[in-house]
Amino acid sequence: MSAISRDEVANLARLARIAMSDAELDHLAGEMDVILGAVARVQEVASKDVLATSHPLDVSNVVREDLVVASLSPTEALSGAPASEDQRFKVPQILGEE
Repeated sequence: MSAISRDEVANLARLARIAMSDAELDHLAGEMDVILGAVARVQEVASKDVLATSHPLDVSNVVREDLVVASLSPTEALSGAPASEDQRFKVPQILGEE
C-alpha cells in the first residue's frame, strides 16, 4: 500500500496551486512513495549519538566589532545627486501615482 495516496498528492497540488493532470498525479504518488522510503531509511540510520549538522564542513562566521562613526549629512549625501528635493533624492515618476 502507498504511504501517500493519489488524493493526498492532489490535495498537496491544490494547496500549492499547481495544476496537475490525472497522469501526473498517479506518477507523482509513486515517486512520493520512493522519496518517503528514502527518508525512512535515513531516519533508521540516524541515532542520538550522531550530531545534527547543517553543513558537512565546519564553518565559522567571521565578524568584526561594530564601530560608531559619523555618517554623511543630508547635504553631503545629496551632493552628487542629479536632482534633490526636501533633502531627498528626486527621481522620475514611474508608477503614475501622486
